[in-house]
Amino acid sequence: MHHINIPKDKRRSMADLHFDHVQWTNSLRFYKEEVGIFRNRLEEVVSKNTNSEFAAKAEHFQNSFILQNEQIDTLSHDIKIHENGMSAFAKEQPIAAEHGTFANHEGLEERMESFVKLYQELKADFNRFLSEWM
Repeated sequence: MHHINIPKDKRRSMADLHFDHVQWTNSLRFYKEEVGIFRNRLEEVVSKNTNSEFAAKAEHFQNSFILQNEQIDTLSHDIKIHENGMSAFAKEQPIAAEHGTFANHEGLEERMESFVKLYQELKADFNRFLSEWM
């Protein structure tokens, strides 16, 4: 867990890493709830429209929402694994955990940023789709 050859500007305290984990976990929980709301809304709109072009676009969003939920589950799992690793290290070496600096999330931060960007794009596309077909 403690990486000496990582540049100092790429290292953070365990408390900062934990804070990010909590924030990301809460955000992912929110996104999962929001995807559920979008799926329900899509079902409502689908029940009122039988146009074939509409059906194809609706299916695209249904598939996208399934993929978003899978991504949320994967990210949540990976954050938990990283958090568990940090906890184990803190139990084994409490002084080093409290005073040391560590690698900045081992790629989780970039994955979260990418997920949020793609999620926001999907949300905007879905809202455009709804306004077009309502």
